[in-house]
Amino acid sequence: MMGLKETFFISHGSPTLSIDETLPARHFLQSFREKVFSQRPSSILVISAHWETAHPTVNALSATTLDTIYDFYGFPKPMYKLKYPAPGAPQLAMRVKEALMSSGFKRVDEDKKRGLDHGAWVPLMLMYPEADIPVCQLSIQTDRDATHHYNLGKALAPLKDDGVQIIGSGSATHNLRALRQSNDGSVASWALEFDTWLKESLLNGRYEDVNQYEEKAPNGKVAHPRPEHFYPLHVAMGAAGENAKAELIHHSWSLNALSYASYKFTTAV
Repeated sequence: MMGLKETFFISHGSPTLSIDETLPARHFLQSFREKVFSQRPSSILVISAHWETAHPTVNALSATTLDTIYDFYGFPKPMYKLKYPAPGAPQLAMRVKEALMSSGFKRVDEDKKRGLDHGAWVPLMLMYPEADIPVCQLSIQTDRDATHHYNLGKALAPLKDDGVQIIGSGSATHNLRALRQSNDGSVASWALEFDTWLKESLLNGRYEDVNQYEEKAPNGKVAHPRPEHFYPLHVAMGAAGENAKAELIHHSWSLNALSYASYKFTTAV
């Protein structure tokens, strides 16, 4: 298995990404292997916005088929019938745990029951519809800061050498109370300002600014009233390394303020 140089941050937006053919982000993810990343990973590690724990935790399941978790409410019934029967990756889970603990994280827990939440299975269903690549999830800690998550990523960097694809799944902007239908496709000014700042910071390698986004970014607390949808980006960023090159691989908006900006980070040679 060839090593990988890339990590990814995917904005998964609304759970309706799973069925809504009008969302450009859906078509981007469906074309991911053709247009963005053709190499087949040995396994996939997803850091999802939808798994929050006090300590870093891996789902260490040997199940041949991981459960599909429907952690959303009030959506169209067909969404609750979708399945993503990917195999578990218990060996990867143990390697994640070892990598974190050897890098100074004192406690890393194992969850032997949890399947895949929609932050994992919705994008993976579109990116790798065959569901034949083993998947492991790693949780986030919302009582910690962005630098904690960047350091999580740094500890995970060696996994890429064995073909592990590291994907942070969240949202470039995520203020659900500010979302509204927009017939003219307009975007709220605060969301546009934050999203543009993020793009310019990443493309210019200002990763420390992104780690300190609450102080450095315009409208940081408006774009992310809670940090859970942003921290997966910091993990992906950290796993690529300090001098990694960031590339915007998709950009679209929905509901006036929800950015689907997604990024690839390529490790410096």
